[in-house]
Amino acid sequence: MSTLIFKDLGEMDYRAALSLQESLVESKRGENLPDILLFVEHPRVITIGRGGKELNVLDPGEAPVLRTSRGGDVTYHGPGQMVVYPIVDLKSRLRKDVHRYLRYLEQATIRTLKSFGLEAERNPPWTGVWIGKKKIAAIGVAVRRGITYHGLALNVNTDLSYFDRIIPCGLTWAEVTSMARELGKEQSMERVKERFVDHFAELFGYSEIKQIVNLFDFQAGQKGSRYEARDGR
Repeated sequence: MSTLIFKDLGEMDYRAALSLQESLVESKRGENLPDILLFVEHPRVITIGRGGKELNVLDPGEAPVLRTSRGGDVTYHGPGQMVVYPIVDLKSRLRKDVHRYLRYLEQATIRTLKSFGLEAERNPPWTGVWIGKKKIAAIGVAVRRGITYHGLALNVNTDLSYFDRIIPCGLTWAEVTSMARELGKEQSMERVKERFVDHFAELFGYSEIKQIVNLFDFQAGQKGSRYEARDGR
């Protein structure tokens, strides 16, 4: 039986979330632990991926600018944005096929948006999810010894004005949008997370979903009461 577990971290500093991901990657390397999705909202921050250009940061204002280990160029994180960090063992699930993994991340996001009445799509050769020429979700991943970290950022109720401070993903022609802008009102973050988990699990073939109770128990590989039942599961 293949289990996907998830944890909602609430609001967390970007560097703290990255440190947690790296710790979980090491834990999964050492033990046969389930794959996990981490949900988080970051305080305002601008990040630059591997090989990204600092020139694409125009006017960061009060937002810190961090160089990080994910793929991709420059992006913004902030309140109202659903950030998802999958810690997934590609060796066991996808035969080390990183490109397939990226396509499934995009597809899980597209299906989530469709469930809210939004028609989104991929826009090759650029990663992410788009509504026309407007980017609604950015993706930047990293893989360490076959285990993924970093992930995707979906603009749900994000303050889009902060994207004016950068050239998002280094694409001068691209606009940025959000679910709230496209639908004309703010959306329930909890509902978006719930639907994303379901679509992610369906695409990747997990047979059950459970919410993690104690992250330290997960890292220690303990059994017993470390999970709580997911509603309807």
